[in-house]
Amino acid sequence: MGDFKKEMLGIVKNSPKRLVLPEGEDIRVLKAAEMIIKERFTSELFVLGDPDQLKAKAASEGVSLKGVELLSPLHSKMLPDYTSKLYESRKNKGLTEEEAEKMMKDTVYFGAMMLHTAEVDSMVSGSMTPTAKTVRAALIVVKPREGIKTVSGSFVMIVPDCSYGRNGGFIYADSGVVPEPAPEQLADIAISSAETCRKLLRTKPIVALLSFSTLGSADSPSVLKVREAVSILKQRKVDFLFDGEMQFDAAVEPSVALAKAPNSIVAGKANVMVFPDLNCGNIGYKITQRLAKAEAYGPLLQGLSKPVNDLSRGATPEDIMIVSAITVAQAG
Repeated sequence: MGDFKKEMLGIVKNSPKRLVLPEGEDIRVLKAAEMIIKERFTSELFVLGDPDQLKAKAASEGVSLKGVELLSPLHSKMLPDYTSKLYESRKNKGLTEEEAEKMMKDTVYFGAMMLHTAEVDSMVSGSMTPTAKTVRAALIVVKPREGIKTVSGSFVMIVPDCSYGRNGGFIYADSGVVPEPAPEQLADIAISSAETCRKLLRTKPIVALLSFSTLGSADSPSVLKVREAVSILKQRKVDFLFDGEMQFDAAVEPSVALAKAPNSIVAGKANVMVFPDLNCGNIGYKITQRLAKAEAYGPLLQGLSKPVNDLSRGATPEDIMIVSAITVAQAG
């Protein structure tokens, strides 16, 4: 499908949004902020941390922060209001006002509250923060989107010289968050992945719920779980094409689809792959990445009311910039 990075940057430059990067203490984030300003895909860019320290760190590395809004949660006029909002939303779960204030002084939670209160449209965290903390801040403050109870992780896979999917473009899920999804969670993952496909691959989602069985060719508890998820999707009357349970080859190769699932509306055409569990999803994306020399972007968080994405702790400034562009696209 061509150059995914270039395509993403083209999309977000035409519809810039507000973004917060909470980990300003990381020089890679400051370098990424400079790149984001140069690429001009944000209408406002906030980097959190002590402004004087961030300016000094940037200057020592020759990084320009012109056009970047530097904000310290500790000295923000929004801190009392944010603390109150978090306390009110969590007091019935035992959170105290002191605990709420401590959380809001943390840049990741503060950034999440900026997103929740519509001060920004998107957030990217994780270069210095464990995935579990980024996900927890998103769940507690940003919250899942209406009708979805499961936050999951997807990868955009771009396979070179490939005619399957969207000219080699796929969404793989869940490849990063939910270890053993129940049928209801698999249905949530399918719905969220379809939306990710629309936002990032810019095409109609065609969703295959994967298994080692194709439409009744075998039985096992894992197969029955996938079948139940398909039934749940039918009950929900979702607005995208889906089918399963289905083997990977039947999902993507028309000749196999004709032999194994001739009446399927999805077989041979799928561009969204929903794996039955995290083992399969994680192994599957890494096999595709290494053997097919595919580009893998993720894990991208999905199922939230507003876009938050995680970073690898080994992310480069360019990685942070590209994930930021993807997150802004999800806000579009």
